[in-house]
Amino acid sequence: MWTAICRWTTSACCSSRWWLARLIQAVEVGAADRVLDVGCGTGYSSAILARRAATVVALEDDAARARRCTETLAQLGVPNVTTACGPLDAGWPALAPYGVILVNGAFEVEPHELFAQLTEGGRLVGILGGGHGGKAMLYRKDRGEIGGRILFDASAPVLPAFKKVAAFVF
Repeated sequence: MWTAICRWTTSACCSSRWWLARLIQAVEVGAADRVLDVGCGTGYSSAILARRAATVVALEDDAARARRCTETLAQLGVPNVTTACGPLDAGWPALAPYGVILVNGAFEVEPHELFAQLTEGGRLVGILGGGHGGKAMLYRKDRGEIGGRILFDASAPVLPAFKKVAAFVF
């Protein structure tokens, strides 16, 4: 199974498997966790998360990639992943709350709608900032408040749903 998974691309936007591995390690997925995998692409990251978590919701905004994710995970016998198709920045509130949220790509603005879908003590990982100045971040919800810390320097394309809105400048 893992040989087939390793041939996949991690997602439409995930540019490096090494930072994906480091993010998954840092977020400390537990056997009881419900995980939201934002920008799951073809399901590479969802398959990895499914080995560690109770359940995974694989969220993709492209219907064709979401179908491919569903088909591939079914062929590989990964039973604990549900694929959903919708806007990435909205998350998937129907199955919230989540103990872990992984954002597969960069965001220029903090994903507040995703923060709202975390359980108490829940964690979110992703890359804040586009270009070569990005920082891998780990956020945690504690007593209803979100706190974050930098994990390492990282670079990934910004997911379109998480681009900063252009402001008028004189």
